[in-house]
Amino acid sequence: MKKRRAEYKANRHSRIEMFKERLRVPAGRNAGKAAVGFLALTMTAGLLTLTGCHGSRDTSEFQIPEAFDESRDYEITFWAKNDTNKTQTNIYEKAISDFQELYPNITVNLRLYTDYGKIYNDVITNISTNTTPNVCITYPDHIATYLTGSNSVVPLDGLFADEKYGLGGSEVRFDSPTLEEMIPQFLEECSFDGSHYAVPYMRSTEACYINKTYVEKLGYTLPETLTWDFVWEVADAATEKNEDGTFKINGQEVMIPFIYKSTDNMMIQMLRQKNGGYSTEEGDILIFNDTTKELLYTIADHVKKGAFSTFKISSYPANFLNAGQCIFAIDSTAGATWMGSHAPLSDISEENFVDFETAVMAIPQFDPENPQMISQGPSVCVFNKSDPQEVLASWLFTQYLLTNDVQIAYSQTEGYVPVTSKAQESPDYQDYLSRCGEDYGTYYDVKIKAAQLLLDNVDHTFVTPVFNGSTSLRDAAGQMIENVTKSIRRKQTVDEAYMESLYSDMTSLYRLDQSGDTGGAAAGKRDLGPLPRTSVVLLSVLAGAWVLMGLYVIFRRIHTSGGR
Repeated sequence: MKKRRAEYKANRHSRIEMFKERLRVPAGRNAGKAAVGFLALTMTAGLLTLTGCHGSRDTSEFQIPEAFDESRDYEITFWAKNDTNKTQTNIYEKAISDFQELYPNITVNLRLYTDYGKIYNDVITNISTNTTPNVCITYPDHIATYLTGSNSVVPLDGLFADEKYGLGGSEVRFDSPTLEEMIPQFLEECSFDGSHYAVPYMRSTEACYINKTYVEKLGYTLPETLTWDFVWEVADAATEKNEDGTFKINGQEVMIPFIYKSTDNMMIQMLRQKNGGYSTEEGDILIFNDTTKELLYTIADHVKKGAFSTFKISSYPANFLNAGQCIFAIDSTAGATWMGSHAPLSDISEENFVDFETAVMAIPQFDPENPQMISQGPSVCVFNKSDPQEVLASWLFTQYLLTNDVQIAYSQTEGYVPVTSKAQESPDYQDYLSRCGEDYGTYYDVKIKAAQLLLDNVDHTFVTPVFNGSTSLRDAAGQMIENVTKSIRRKQTVDEAYMESLYSDMTSLYRLDQSGDTGGAAAGKRDLGPLPRTSVVLLSVLAGAWVLMGLYVIFRRIHTSGGR
């Protein structure tokens, strides 16, 4: 990890120069002529685009103002996700309050959502009416869809490198991290289609929360690295029952040995570990293959034995784990405070808790010598507005979310890790990690162990390709596991004919191949076809009018400056 950071730092100068090159504009007395030519060329290209497919995207750069206009007042909106963790809400509110003390002319309005999917749906709706928020917590998969047919999200490369207002910029009023202080792997997750369209906010991975007491009661010892074979074997053994119908391991009527919260992550990670196809960077769909089929058959076999279920079918893994009704509960490290017999957060009543030792391990692996786990977590994007000053104000607030105070405070609420080396290496954060297990609140051992799990495995993490349609592919990956699990529970036959039908249904339902071939291109590569003729004519007239007005204004300025 240190080596990769050093390489990233060594290449910083060339990256910044590249960023600046994108932002250079003509200067001097020829600026007017250059601007005329540029405007004409741009508008001509726009007119040509109107007559072609309207699934393409305007990729024009956001132009950074020379200086932030502090004589004006700005009101920006910030959409964020929060469940029932009031501490996280307080951190958002404190960050806004502290930021507004530094920039009293910027008012930040917070809108909280309980689900990332709801944020995604509202953004999609608001893009069409030009009422998007200014700043939004989201995921790169979602951003790829936001960008379809528009430049609604600001590409941040120029802002990263800006000497005044960029990362660590001279005019920024707080201790902003520099570009080289961003964890390279986390920053790269926000890069696609040739630009960075977000900054990471927090990062997590998945962890396997284990009832170690029950594992040992069954006669097993946890290995150094968890494997799929080990988990399946122990889970099958835990399904044995007493004569009265209760389970031997817990004496209860309920026992689901293995529950997975996010089945899309389950399939994605299994395929990655087995070098099975998922998708290409360009958006080609590869998931409908023999490896996927083999994995689904394996899952089906263990569902038949009663050893496996999912969150969507049974409920939160933590609820079963804490009640002694589950042995392996896989969920995000961001949900660590819900896990274990002393979990500070829980949806079950206190009398239903069962006392056991909780182990926190990386997800099961097919190849323990080459562990692979997904990197995930919220990112923050900035939406384009007609006023560059408003966008700059939004960027300043986005940067503030990367400061140590916000990063460390938020990471302490769950098994998240900060996204900057500045925060990770700070004395405050190191002190937090060192106090693992001091209490069942801030220093809850399961939560800190979950964070440490990711810190120790950053180099073993991966992300899936991002393109318009990658969200649908992710949904399909999980839905195949859900469908197979439901079918087995309903005593349906899962065979070759079933798999063929499943692949066809997923392709159609999630529109993963518009050509009807399961090996074809993703929805992200779809051509939406030409605009209607009447729309082309109307937009062409409007564009022509703007060209004429623009040329008139520019020529007037050139004429005026030439007469002085």
